[in-house]
Amino acid sequence: MSEEFELDTNDLTRRMDGAMGALKTEFASLRTGRASASILEPVMVEAYGSKTPINQVGTVNVPEPRMVTINVWDKSMVSAVEKAIMNSGLGINPQTNGTIVMLPIPELNEERRTELTRVAAQYAEHARVSIRNLRRDGMDKIKKAKNDGLSEDDQKIWESEVQELTDSYIKQIDGALENKQKEIMQV
Repeated sequence: MSEEFELDTNDLTRRMDGAMGALKTEFASLRTGRASASILEPVMVEAYGSKTPINQVGTVNVPEPRMVTINVWDKSMVSAVEKAIMNSGLGINPQTNGTIVMLPIPELNEERRTELTRVAAQYAEHARVSIRNLRRDGMDKIKKAKNDGLSEDDQKIWESEVQELTDSYIKQIDGALENKQKEIMQV
C-alpha cells in the first residue's frame, strides 16, 4: 500500500476558475451595441516603450448609452490610443477632441447580432474544452495513484468529486453563454 492519496482539488478549482475568468474576459470584449468600458480591456497601447492597458494611459468613462470616452492624461499619447483602438478589431472609429478620445458605439443589425452569438458560443466551447482537459488531468492523477496502490473505492470517490467539479463549471459556462446571447440579441 502506498501513502494516503490526496488530490489537490484546490489546484483544480483554481485552474477551472482561470478558465472561467478567461471566458468572462472574452465575453466582455464582445460589444453588444451598448457602451461599456469593458470592451476596451483587451486593448493595449504602445506607451513609453511597452504595451500598456488603455485604462493606464487615461480615464475610461461611459457618459451615455452609445458612447465611451477616454480622457488621455498625456497629450502625446492621444494618437497611440487612437491607433490601438483602430487596430484592435473592435470595429469602432475613434473621434478626437483635444485629449478626449470618443468612441461612438454603432447600433448592431440582426445579422451582426447572430454572428456575435456564434462567436460567444465558440468562446464558451473553448472554455468547456479547457475544463474537460483539467478534468482529464485530475482523472490521470487518480489513475496513477490507483496503479500506486489506491483502493478502488477511494478511486471512485475521487473520480466522482472531480466529475462533480467539472459538471458545476460546465453548468456555469452554459449559464454565462445563455446570458451573453440574450444580451447580444436584446434590441
